[in-house]
Amino acid sequence: MKYTNANQVLPVELILEIQKYVQGETLYIPKQESEYEKWGSSSGIRKTLDRRNASIIDLFHSGESIEQLATKYYLSMETIKKIVYSNKK
Repeated sequence: MKYTNANQVLPVELILEIQKYVQGETLYIPKQESEYEKWGSSSGIRKTLDRRNASIIDLFHSGESIEQLATKYYLSMETIKKIVYSNKK
């Protein structure tokens, strides 16, 4: 989390208003919901996992068993079941 001095970015009137509620403390201001990113989208891991899961689903539909897929991808059989039986496309 980045620290920014309010004096550098906020108008004096707003700082005075905020000081009525909080003074000399660190205040966290969250992003607006429209600015949120889904988990893993910044690092690219979400795309990697989506590709892996699509591969698992394709192999399952091609006849590989859940046990074979669990061994091949180093995942539990329960995780493979969640992937292949999910309603995601």
